[in-house]
Amino acid sequence: MNTEEKVARKIKNLQGYVDFLRKYPASEQELKDDHLLRSAIERNLQLTIECSLDIGEVIISSENLEKPEEYQGIIIILGKEGVIPEEFADRFREAAKLRNILVHMYTEVDPAILAMILEKNLDDFNEYVQYIAKFLNKKKMVQ
Repeated sequence: MNTEEKVARKIKNLQGYVDFLRKYPASEQELKDDHLLRSAIERNLQLTIECSLDIGEVIISSENLEKPEEYQGIIIILGKEGVIPEEFADRFREAAKLRNILVHMYTEVDPAILAMILEKNLDDFNEYVQYIAKFLNKKKMVQ
C-alpha cells in the first residue's frame, strides 16, 4: 500500500469520526449529565485526533522527515516542513495535547472543553485533511 492509499484510508476513518461528532453537538451540561454521550464523544474525539496524527506519521515517514519525539511534534514537523501552514500547526498541535489527556488523564477531561471543541473546532480536522490532500497532490504533480 502506497502513501496515498494509507492516507486515504486514515482520512476516511477520520471523516467518519467527525461525522459522528457533528451528530451530537452536546452542551457542557449535557456532557456532565449523560455519561454515555460523554464517553462516546470522548472516544470519537480521541480516534479523530489519532487518525490525524497517524496521517502525519505516514507523511513524515514517506518524506524521510525528522522523527517526532512526542505527538505534538508530528504537527510541528508538518508545519515546519510546509506540509501544513505553520500558523495552523501552532493551533492544531493542541489536538495532540488533548489526545494525551483523553488517553491518560480521562478523569480530568473538562466537559466545557469538549463542548467548545464540538461547537468551534471540528472544522480544524477538515482543514487539516485539505492541507494534507493539497500536499499529496502537489507532490504527485512533481513526480
